[in-house]
Amino acid sequence: MDSADEQRFREFVSARSPALMRLGFLLTGGDQHAAEDLVQTALAKLASRWRRVETPEAYAKQIMYRQQISWWRASTRRGEVVQATPPELADRDANHQSELRMVLRSALARLTARQRAVVVLRYFEDQPEQEVARTLGCSVGTVRSTAHRSLARLREIAPELAQELEVAK
Repeated sequence: MDSADEQRFREFVSARSPALMRLGFLLTGGDQHAAEDLVQTALAKLASRWRRVETPEAYAKQIMYRQQISWWRASTRRGEVVQATPPELADRDANHQSELRMVLRSALARLTARQRAVVVLRYFEDQPEQEVARTLGCSVGTVRSTAHRSLARLREIAPELAQELEVAK
């Protein structure tokens, strides 16, 4: 990488790191350290292909989605089970939005990596099913069924989120 490429890469990292960290945080179920590792891995892989990549942010996101699934698959082969316990919810007050974010984060953490990736891509990133399928390397039908099961699971895990959506209508 020459100095001009290195400068453009540094500018990209400076500008897009916060957005990539938010995505990493969602994909890892709220684990700050895992999110940092995920972003760092994606940026390292992106740096090695910087000259050949046309859309660096899309490429970095795709690396993050696939890397998170790979880590999840590796952990299931080792027999590790990660479970997050939902936080106790306090009475409604000025911190209500923060509490909802915590509930959502906790609920996302209880989904599988694939379910979390589909939910994040489909609903947080607002990508069409075809794009999600292409990114994750699966069929559109798999994306649809995974999204359906994931939303049902989220309703089961965190019914207070469904109640909030009803209030917002």
